Amino acid sequence: MNPTPSVPAPRVLSIAGTDPTGGAGHAADLKSIAAMGGFGLSVVTAVVAQNTQGVVAVHTPPVSVLQAQLDAVAQDVELDAVKVGMLGSVDVIETVGAWLAAHRAPVVVIDPVMVATAGGRLLASDAEDALRGILHHADLITPNLPELAVLAERPVATTWDEALEQGRAVAETFGTRVLVKGGHLSGESTPDALVVPGQTEPVAQYSGTRVATRNTHGTGCSLSSAVATVVARTGDWAQGIDTARRWLRGALRAADSLHVGHGNGPVHHFHHVQDLVTDPAFVAAACGEDDDAAPAVSPADGAVHTASPAQRAVAAGHALQAAAGDVSARGDAAASCGGTEDPGTRFTDELWEASAPIREQIAVLPFVVGLGDGTLERDEFERYLDQDMQYLDAYSRALALLAAAAPEESTREFFARAAAAVVTGESALHRARLDGRAPQQPSGTTSAYADFLLARTGQDGFAVGAAAVLPCYWLYAHVGAELTERARRTGLQGHPFADWLETYDDPQFHAATEVARAAVDRAAEQADTATREAMRRAFLRACHLELEFFAQTSAATARQEG
Repeated sequence: MNPTPSVPAPRVLSIAGTDPTGGAGHAADLKSIAAMGGFGLSVVTAVVAQNTQGVVAVHTPPVSVLQAQLDAVAQDVELDAVKVGMLGSVDVIETVGAWLAAHRAPVVVIDPVMVATAGGRLLASDAEDALRGILHHADLITPNLPELAVLAERPVATTWDEALEQGRAVAETFGTRVLVKGGHLSGESTPDALVVPGQTEPVAQYSGTRVATRNTHGTGCSLSSAVATVVARTGDWAQGIDTARRWLRGALRAADSLHVGHGNGPVHHFHHVQDLVTDPAFVAAACGEDDDAAPAVSPADGAVHTASPAQRAVAAGHALQAAAGDVSARGDAAASCGGTEDPGTRFTDELWEASAPIREQIAVLPFVVGLGDGTLERDEFERYLDQDMQYLDAYSRALALLAAAAPEESTREFFARAAAAVVTGESALHRARLDGRAPQQPSGTTSAYADFLLARTGQDGFAVGAAAVLPCYWLYAHVGAELTERARRTGLQGHPFADWLETYDDPQFHAATEVARAAVDRAAEQADTATREAMRRAFLRACHLELEFFAQTSAATARQEG
């Protein structure tokens, strides 16, 4: 009961310099684009001899070579996003600016590389002026604090309030979004914020504690490329930044495991898939050649097993497009379905905490326990699927109503895609499990839940409606993660409900949950006290209806046995 959008892999062009040690520049861009589920293309602006200890030399090829690269891409590939990094000189900047004007991509992110880590200026004053002249082509710019100060023509900010003020000034001057990054501030907190022209307050703020590592080489390149890729997939700037930021924090936490170089090393761009590719079941499922029967070798007995097409799709999504494309590390994905890394800072954190007693009841239901350990009778599971199919019909209509009421285009698109995905994705899985049998009559519990959602999304406005549909995302992601982890301890191979567990523990489901959460949080920020209370009531009522929905199958079995 947890829909997820289906978005193709975006084609993202990196325009940047090189790094032979792989941590920054176009090397970091291409890794980040791939990690976020995109297909990376690269145009090189400068050949840089550098490593983790510093820059040795820089060679800028003739502008004609740069122009030829740009033209080669434009003549053959339709781009979904462009990320611009190191440019270096006036003629390079003007060439890229003219190309951006002639070949407008849906998403353009410019990382204005102007100031070295040590504080030295990387561009001559005329090049700085030229760079300012192309920033209006950007949908988002991602300066660090020294670069933000250069663009704002002020001293480097030493407080978060100063940084935000400079971000607002730059957004107004250049007419574009600015990601204000607080990583250069002193202290343990590393705040970030998205500011836009015409608004005095940030449209989104993000917080987190500083990750203890010296291996931060290429973080600016990596973040800007990741944001460009995720936004090209989802169209949601605030959520795209949050997703990329969570992924990067995971990459920083895993950076020390790489052991690349003797200086400030790179981050671990693929921390979220490293364990999966050594799992024989995953490799067989994701990479098998036969669509009908992909062999999977069990490390325990050496026997060859068969992965179903559904299992293959889930496994492939885990590592390559779902996990990489929409969420950060597996731990962060799970955290997003049970509280953020900074508890208590979001309205939805309060809702989740209030729902704890209901979640505890769900966890011990005979149906849920049996589903997790594989002891649930098949006819019980099929009764549940039958009711869930009928619920999904109403749920898809509720999501469509929510899409119609959404205040911004990206949110409308998300819920519209989600409504369609319920029909084409989850319902299809249920029908396959039920061998195409016609559904029974909806139970009183199913009807009550469906009626509740249709009423809230159709009558009470977007904020209350979004809060009402959120438990269907969040509780299923939470239950799926808990049960899958439990099942993995004893081995998912041969588990009778492995496809169901992996479907609801799939990272793309966790990502969709986080998008829905963000929509509720944004609605709550703009709501008055009465509306926020109505949102809280709707969320908790939906949680209780989820409890009753899970419980009804075991109750029906008990009545039959009695």
